[in-house]
Formats: sequence, structure tokens, C-alpha cells
Amino acid sequence: MPRLTLQSKAFLALTLLLAVLLLLFVGFSRLGLQRGLGPYVAEIELARMDWLAARLQRMHLLHGGWQTLRTQPELWREMRRPGDSPALRSSAQDAASPNGRSGDNTTAGNEGRGGGFRERPPPPPDFGDPGEGPPPDGYSPDRTASDGRDRPPPPPGSMLSQRLGVLDAQGRLVAGVRPTPDAARLPLRGSDGTPIGELVLSPPSHMETEADRAFIARQLGFVVWTGIAGLALALLLSWALARRWLAPIGALVDGARGVAAGRLDTRVAVHGDDELARLALTFNDMAEQLGGMEASRRQWIGDVAHELRTPLAAMRAEIEAVQDGVRPFDDKTALRLHRQVMRLIQLVGDLRASLDAAAGSAPSALVPVHPLSLLAEAVASMQPRFDQAELAVDTHGLAVLARLSPPPLVRGDAQQLHRVFLNLLENTVRYTDPGGRLEIQAQTERSGPAPSLVLQFDDTAPGVAEHDLPRLFDRLYRAEASRARATGDLGGSGLGLAICRAIVQSHGGRITAQPSPLGGLRTTLTLPLLENPS
Repeated sequence: MPRLTLQSKAFLALTLLLAVLLLLFVGFSRLGLQRGLGPYVAEIELARMDWLAARLQRMHLLHGGWQTLRTQPELWREMRRPGDSPALRSSAQDAASPNGRSGDNTTAGNEGRGGGFRERPPPPPDFGDPGEGPPPDGYSPDRTASDGRDRPPPPPGSMLSQRLGVLDAQGRLVAGVRPTPDAARLPLRGSDGTPIGELVLSPPSHMETEADRAFIARQLGFVVWTGIAGLALALLLSWALARRWLAPIGALVDGARGVAAGRLDTRVAVHGDDELARLALTFNDMAEQLGGMEASRRQWIGDVAHELRTPLAAMRAEIEAVQDGVRPFDDKTALRLHRQVMRLIQLVGDLRASLDAAAGSAPSALVPVHPLSLLAEAVASMQPRFDQAELAVDTHGLAVLARLSPPPLVRGDAQQLHRVFLNLLENTVRYTDPGGRLEIQAQTERSGPAPSLVLQFDDTAPGVAEHDLPRLFDRLYRAEASRARATGDLGGSGLGLAICRAIVQSHGGRITAQPSPLGGLRTTLTLPLLENPS
């Protein structure tokens, strides 16, 4: 079975969600139609019974209230019957007898005073309603219509007598049945327009006739086809959006495979500024950094091979000269071979030290030390080298801090800090023209979160080009175009400043390089001060 892609999974999940929503929509639509059709039918039926409302308003006016209708149930049955009836005439005569007027005159008089109560011709009655009077001509007991077709009996609960009622102005039942909460209501008003009650008709409890089912089926068919069309459109849009949104993930997968295969120049196209675009940017940055690291690794391997080849080639030449009898093996030859071996040993040791420092190995012991005293010892040990190179050393900038009590303290490894100072001084000796000088300044800074000790080493020409400054602390890097390379040990290998940076960073400090006002190089060393030596 093929594995589903993320795009296919998203599409299937969205399809399932939309299908469930469609089923819920159709189900609730059917339920709403079934529940809403009954009240709608009741409203239509009640609107056609304005003749009954007029008759009720007229009776209320004749009798001065609803008491007669409330106490005579047979009167309510007669009032629902269209046309005039003996019971209605008797009721009108009873209402008019105290004044000595006949029922017909009273009826005529009331019609003259209350024209709004004049009866309209009523529609045919619901013959399926028991107790509504005798059936008309053409109706037979076997419920066969005059055209010869069988007429189905009305469903239970659909007959008007079981759903019709009259309420007074206070909402109390006068006649008929008590309405349901969703019953249709027709207000009844007196001759002066004041409310006197309501004619209410409850919805049918069962909507199971052929016409009802056909109506619901038509409406549900429209709803279903509309939902299917919406589902198809939503699926098309979801497929297009899924391809658009998830396409960058496929590009990232291809790019990751390319990087894993060693193609570090692989890049991913970036579209937009959303999360996937930021992920693509991060991937490109990672690939660029990996490419830079690989290039640095190749260059470093080449530089190491070159540095190791130089002493080995010198040793080979010396040995071959002795073997060929060109040069005798005397004390001078042995001394030259010993120097080359020592240079090789020191170069290997420096490589190991730079690798350990770059790997983040912590100093062996961190104790409170006096950095200015270590610097003074380093300057004193290098003084013969400065004299030999005809360089002057100015340390007056250290005098102020050296006289403080107590002197500045840092937490660190004294041996490693001493090596940093020796490397910086050796760098000046090797790359400063004769007749130049070195100025050393020291000060404390308290602008940051913690106080720090700042040491500055300024030497004279030659300087370092601006484009070489950022790489000056890289392993095996030498700015040969500006500062002449000298053969020998540490300084010529290009590892001195790299070791200095690694040691300083392991002490929580930083070291930077920039052009010096004296025309050479300014090296700034910053170390965090120890405020509480105890």
C-alpha cells in the first residue's frame, strides 16, 4: 500500500470533515422542515378563518363577554359551523330579550353599528372534523367523494376541532383546546379596538400526508444538491490550497536530501512571509553555514598540510644531504634537525590546543588571579625579544591600575592567561617594523551589567587591511599582504591569535582587532572583573 503524502492526508481529512458537515446540515434541515411546516400550515389555516373571528367578536359584543361561550360548549360547536343556525339565533335572541327587541332587529342593529363584524362568506368546512355538523351533499359514510375517488381519512391530530381554541384577554381558555406554545394566533378586538381575546390554532401533530411528504422531499432534495455542489467546490478549493500551502514542504524535503547527499549549495525558493517561508529561510541559512564550515574545513586541512610540510621538507633535505655526502653529520646538522623537530612538535601542540579551545573545553582551574601582574611578567620575559627587534614598549598605561589597592582581580587560569599575553606580544614582535613601538593601556569599565577589565595593545606600522580584520582570529589565517610572514614557531603558523580568542572566550571575555591610531594593529582584550574575591 503506497504511503500517503501530507497533502493527501490533509485533503482526505478535509473531505471527511466536509462530508460530516453536509450530513449534519441535511439532518438539521430535515428536522427544521418537519418542525417548521406545522406552524406554517397553522398560520395559513388560521388566516382563512377570519369569518370565525368576526363571528366571535360579534358574539362578544352581543353578550358583553365570553361567559355565554364558556358555559355553553354546544354554542362553540355551532359557531364553527358555516352559515346561520338555530343555536346562534337563539343565542342572539337571548342576548336581545331584556330590551324587548327581536333577534333579527338586534342583529341588524349591531351590524349597522359594528360594520367591522360583518361576516364574510365562509369557506367549506373540514368535513373530517367530527362534531362539525351534517356532511354536505355528495359525501357518503364510506368517505367516497362525489367524483368516485376514495378520500383518505385525516391523520390523527390534524382535525381543526382538536387544535382550535379561544382565549380571553387574560390568556385563559374560553372554548376549544388549550394551544401549544407554537400555536398560530389571531387577535380578537372589540368595537373600540381594545383586545378581547385570541383565536388560536395549534399546528398539526403529524405531517404525514402525501402532500406533506412531497413538500419535504422537494425541499430536502434542493438542500442536498446545494450541499453536494458546495462540497464539490470546497474540495476543489481545498485541493488547490493544500497544493499551494504544502508545496514548500516538498521543496524542503528535496533540499534536505540534497544537503544530506553533500550538495551544500542547495537552496529552497522562498515564497511569502508565513511560517513556511521562515522555515525555508532558516533552511537556506543552515545550508549556507554548512557550506561555509565545509569550505573552512577544507581550507584548514590544506593549511595544516602546508604547515606540516615545511618542517618535514627541511628535515628531509638535511637527511638526504647527509646520505649523499654533500654535508657531514656534525653538531650543526644535528642542531638544525633538532630545531625542525621542535618546530614540528610545537605546531602539532598548537593545533591540538586550538582544537581543544574551539571545542569549548573549560580551563583546568579558575581561581582569582592578578591579570596586570601576569602581563608585567610576560612583558619582562619578552623584553630581550623587543630589544632584538628594536621595538620600544610603553607600559605607563598600566601604572595607575597597578597602584590600586586591592589591584583588579579576575577569575581564571593564570597559565592560560599568561599564554594569551605572550602570544599577543609575540605577534607584535613578529609583525612590527624595526624602530616601532608597542603601547599597552589598561582601564576598568562599569557601563555593562558587570565591571570588566579592558586591555589595549597598540603597535606601529604595518597595519592590517580592513577585509582581513574579521578573519584575523581564525586558525591558520595570516594577512600576508600587509604584515610580512616570518618563519619560525607559533607566530608563523597562524594559530597564535586563534588560541588567544579561544582562551579569552573560555574566561567569559572577548577579544577584538581594529586599526590602531599608531598605524598598526589595536588588539582589545576584555575580561570580567571579580568584585568579591572571597
